[in-house]
Amino acid sequence: MSGVKDRIAAGERGETRIADRVVAKIAAQAAKEAIDEPPEHGAPPRATVTVHRDTARVRVSLELGYPCDIGRQCGGVRRHVVERVRALAGMEVPEVAVQVERLHPTGASAAAQGRIQ
Repeated sequence: MSGVKDRIAAGERGETRIADRVVAKIAAQAAKEAIDEPPEHGAPPRATVTVHRDTARVRVSLELGYPCDIGRQCGGVRRHVVERVRALAGMEVPEVAVQVERLHPTGASAAAQGRIQ
């Protein structure tokens, strides 16, 4: 019979599973945090996630203000999503696909567009 020394501590038994939709919420919030100037009337970022063991593959759809450096914004979103998912869910994120759905004119470009129409 095993003694007390051979027992597995309560904190080390079992397993934790985090649903895809929970990781998707983390990723969407991280994307929102990473956008420099979110468009005033834009939709918030959306994310879909596929989790396999301790790995999450993420797809983020977002809207940006125009004009902006789209490549820099998307790179920042990727980095921040990886950091936040790793920190909050303990998962590795080998892939973050960012899809820009729409560009919204901001500030002076919105005023100029209003004069043209």
